[in-house]
Amino acid sequence: MAAGGGGGGAWKVAYADFVTAMMALFMVLWISAQDKKILLATSRYFQNPFSSPMQDHSGIMPFNKDNQNSSSESKKEDESAGKEQAPDKDKQIKLTFLNSVAADFYRLLHLDENLDQKPVDVQVTSDGLRLTLFDRAKRPLFDNDSAELTEWGKFVMQSIAWTIDRHQFRVTIDGHTKSGLELKKENYGLWELSADRANTARRLLVYYAVDPKLIDRVAGYADTRPLEGQPPTADANQRITLSLTLTSKMRDKKLTDLRGGPAAGAATGSHP
Repeated sequence: MAAGGGGGGAWKVAYADFVTAMMALFMVLWISAQDKKILLATSRYFQNPFSSPMQDHSGIMPFNKDNQNSSSESKKEDESAGKEQAPDKDKQIKLTFLNSVAADFYRLLHLDENLDQKPVDVQVTSDGLRLTLFDRAKRPLFDNDSAELTEWGKFVMQSIAWTIDRHQFRVTIDGHTKSGLELKKENYGLWELSADRANTARRLLVYYAVDPKLIDRVAGYADTRPLEGQPPTADANQRITLSLTLTSKMRDKKLTDLRGGPAAGAATGSHP
């Protein structure tokens, strides 16, 4: 009875060995699944088990601090990346908005924006739009070689005025002519004609409700600035160029609206 009872405890020793082996296997598998920093910290601990655990704080393994540092560094990197991405996102939002304004303008004029000889060209710039209005023979902007707008010219100016007033763009207007024009008025040349055409555009924009304070500059350049790739005598040089720039206040408002802020509405009409 006694001998039998003593021999019955051998299974407990075998079970304890089995549990220890399983725990060791679990530890190896867990350590193997960790990142490089934890593996190095664990290796240092087993190489010097008496000093490594207590280097920083009692009861805290060194690799725990490494994890905290790693998390802190990752958080800083994420915040830095977020700050860098914010301007890029705002820039993309602004460009998307300006492209939609350009598309709306073409629709207002019932124009095909892909037409080669289109009477109006709209380009999106970094801070607004550049509108080039051509005085083409098939669709003249001005009567003959004068500064008087045609009905088509007035319609274009009315559409531009609506766009400017709605989005509160600041405006510069530049008049250009081609070389070789023979004007009938005495002492009246290309400088006078280009300046008068730009001024006519300004007057009509104001007539159609654009606040005069939004107009920054009106200038005439005669035939001194032909289009790139065009000879000075090309008809394409007969043009008015309007540069529309978003004010900082309206730009911030548009960005807020397009990010999902308060619903976008009509411009408030306030000026910086």
